[in-house]
Amino acid sequence: MPYDPRSADPKRRRFRPIPLRMLVPNVITLLAICAGLTAIRLSTEGRLELALAAIVFAALLDGIDGRVARAIKGQSRFGAELDSLADFVNFGVTPGLILYFWQLHELSNVGWIAAMIFAISGGLRLARFNATMDDPNRPAYAAGFFTGVPAPAGALLVLLPIYLSFLDLPKLPTTLVALYTLLIAFLMVSRLPVFSGKTISTRVPPEMVLPMFVGVVLVIALLIGYPWHMLSVGALVYLATLPAGWLSYRRHERAAAAAAARATAAASGSLGQPAPFEASPPSPADDNRPPRLN
Repeated sequence: MPYDPRSADPKRRRFRPIPLRMLVPNVITLLAICAGLTAIRLSTEGRLELALAAIVFAALLDGIDGRVARAIKGQSRFGAELDSLADFVNFGVTPGLILYFWQLHELSNVGWIAAMIFAISGGLRLARFNATMDDPNRPAYAAGFFTGVPAPAGALLVLLPIYLSFLDLPKLPTTLVALYTLLIAFLMVSRLPVFSGKTISTRVPPEMVLPMFVGVVLVIALLIGYPWHMLSVGALVYLATLPAGWLSYRRHERAAAAAAARATAAASGSLGQPAPFEASPPSPADDNRPPRLN
């Protein structure tokens, strides 16, 4: 058998060609990071409309990179870590800096602290998500909920004051903007159950294919034609659904507790049930007993 020098080098055997399908999701994630960094540059140049468009574009890319990875079986540990880094940059650091350059700088150090708290909250939210993603003790119904507002949603929510300013509405006081920024930061790191949408079926009935196409085109057309109206309404609707998510989670929690209590009661009842009566064999003393009168 001829000698192959590659077989004697274990380090060389370790590096094998990587399938292209493993690279596609990572390229999408890198594009999202580029969009977030570009948003920071645009905000420093005063082009806020383009900066917000870059944030929305990054959020769209964040929504499809994971789905593309699962569809083409291109998941990897490297991709998961890169996605978390992209989320921290795009939805933690970038929105905080945009708000600071836009209005929070008027509060000097207080405004900078509010922007920093939001960015740090985004990082903490992502770290907690990664740490609890494979929690074996998580109940089954919790799969339909996030713990706290997810980072992309938090980024789009915290920019609501800027959306409203583009609608020719009176500019909100800077102190109120800072308090709103801290509120969204708190919602991100809170234990509030939030609808995730992961339990929604990805299969579309045949009769709904064409209506779905029309609906998607309509939403995209409205977002292009009336971006600030759509983003403002979307942010307000999302905030309005937060109490509904909490109530739904509590309802599932009570139902699971009641089912567990019933199962425990049934198990304890079956264990404590007396054994069926069995006639004992007659003892020798029974033969000497007087006959019973009827």
